[in-house]
Amino acid sequence: MNKIVYFLFFIALGTVATAQTKMSSKEADALKNKVKVTANKTQSISSDFTQYKHLDFLSNDIESTGKLSFKAPNTVKWEYVKPFAYSVLFKGETLYINNEGDKSNVDIGSNKLFKELNTLIAASIKGDMFNDEYFAITYFKKDKNSEVHFAPKDPKLSEFIKVFHITFTSNGDVLEVKMVEPSNDYTRIIFSNREVNKVIPDAVFAQ
Repeated sequence: MNKIVYFLFFIALGTVATAQTKMSSKEADALKNKVKVTANKTQSISSDFTQYKHLDFLSNDIESTGKLSFKAPNTVKWEYVKPFAYSVLFKGETLYINNEGDKSNVDIGSNKLFKELNTLIAASIKGDMFNDEYFAITYFKKDKNSEVHFAPKDPKLSEFIKVFHITFTSNGDVLEVKMVEPSNDYTRIIFSNREVNKVIPDAVFAQ
């Protein structure tokens, strides 16, 4: 079970270190409102992604590419195509895994942590994680974009995640997501060719 938990975190969640300055309260409120408006209008997302997994003991990051498909409220499919074929589908209260044709599934409905993960993953894709009850939130300006750090307050969650970094474009769309582990290893996901509110065939979310 722990292996699955780690995998969920690794895929779920980006920024290159550049100069950044902290936002004022007014700027932070403006960004939060913009992102919430965008997220509330988002019913579907289709996007390519490139994922970089950084481990301190490796000289190079592990790179993989794939396709993200999201349908509100919380149906999410991560389909990896390189360097190997692998897909993970969060649908209803079930996690479906397809490892090059070897299929399995996990009931997440009876597991509170898994249910929270699914909600968290969907929220991070849309960028709407602005909940002061669950996260200590810090806002930064970074070049022409914005970067927000979400540090979990839940002790159980913080055992796996030190902080999320989400980079937003000037339009309030999610550009990158980064998940930093307590060890300071991290996973970066950079989105490209993003399409919002386009019809996604039901076949994409078939098990």
